[in-house]
Amino acid sequence: MAEVKQFALPDVGEGLTEAEIITWHVKPGDTVAINDTLVEVETAKSLVELPSPYAGLIATLHAAEGDTVEVGTVIVSYGSGVSAGEDVPKDPAPETAPAENPLVSEETGSFEVTSQSEDEPAEERQSVLVGYGPTRAAVARRPRKPGYTPKLCGVSAPDSARPRATPPVRARAKNLGVDLATITPTGPEGLITHRDLDAAVALSTPVEKTGVPSDVRTPIKGVRKVTAEAMVASAFTAPHVTEWVTVDVTETLLLLDRLRANREFKDARLTPLVLIARAALSALRAHPDMNAKWDGEAGEIVQYRDVNLGIAAATPRGLLVPNIKQAQELGTRELCDRLDELIRTARAGKTTPGEMARGTFTITNIGVFGVDGGTPILNPGEAGILCVGQIARRPWEYQGEVALRSVCTLSLSFDHRLVDGQLGSEVLNHIARLLEQPALALAQ
Repeated sequence: MAEVKQFALPDVGEGLTEAEIITWHVKPGDTVAINDTLVEVETAKSLVELPSPYAGLIATLHAAEGDTVEVGTVIVSYGSGVSAGEDVPKDPAPETAPAENPLVSEETGSFEVTSQSEDEPAEERQSVLVGYGPTRAAVARRPRKPGYTPKLCGVSAPDSARPRATPPVRARAKNLGVDLATITPTGPEGLITHRDLDAAVALSTPVEKTGVPSDVRTPIKGVRKVTAEAMVASAFTAPHVTEWVTVDVTETLLLLDRLRANREFKDARLTPLVLIARAALSALRAHPDMNAKWDGEAGEIVQYRDVNLGIAAATPRGLLVPNIKQAQELGTRELCDRLDELIRTARAGKTTPGEMARGTFTITNIGVFGVDGGTPILNPGEAGILCVGQIARRPWEYQGEVALRSVCTLSLSFDHRLVDGQLGSEVLNHIARLLEQPALALAQ
């Protein structure tokens, strides 16, 4: 029997257990080379493009766009000696599927699936995806729902008798009262996807006689789900305290203008956030107890060696907080470039799980939304988060007179289990003084 190669959804990092199929870059019958992009998936933390570990013919796509798939589930089957014009089996034979497990290729670092031999225990097999390293043992598919009746051999319904759709799509269509037979499929091999269902609902949803549209329900998943869980855990675990200060940042803005005129910062995207981040790093260097976390299980307060500076970024997928590793080692130009790259990557949906992990202190800039201030919630594993409000021109006392100055409100939330009021106040005051008089940084 010809060898059948398959590609299972890998764990792309941080112990994730599932991912949603966002966009297929291939279709059955396509020929791919090693490392060609097969599919874009969304995990709870990022969008990831998965490369092909093989060169060959795509035979079957086992999941549709919009489906949520468990790690270890086969999502692609490759043809072996099959040309693009020949028929390709839709799924591997049922009697061989349970015995197939990924084999590690020592030459390429990829894996392939073959029938299990009697002298090779299944538990010794494991899968490796090019560029991602070993994954955990293959995960079995979810058991079919009760009431499923397998098709009898030799008996198949006509294609028009029952529209093709995955069980989650069928269940959702039933709840919405949508007849799948009325939907035009766009998925592979005529499969109806969640997007097809959404489009049908949008076209058919009636408007009430009062003219008020019906409620819209959105599944809680992906980044929004993980963010919500983290915020609830933080809010009800760490006792939050928030302090505020309003700062005259006129001198900081003048410094920005001088830096922009400097050749070293030519083509750099200099913003007030860069100098605010520099001030925060200076404060953390002077007060390292703020760059720490409460480890209740170990009964310890952990003071971090490095400052992995998180920057909250609003993206179409929700709020992401990637961080700059070892930010305390960067100069102003380097910090400027890294901040710009971090935010652009997040908004493009290309943030990796590694960029989201191991943050130690966060800055959230809500001033870009025209807001003066807020009380931010801590990221789990961090002792402090700095909130930056909008910079506005306001009457201000300056050198004994009232003048129009650029002012900004800063707020600092901290974990009161390990940061007392004095430390929190000193950190916030340190940042405020540097923004009011940036020349003070030269005296440190």
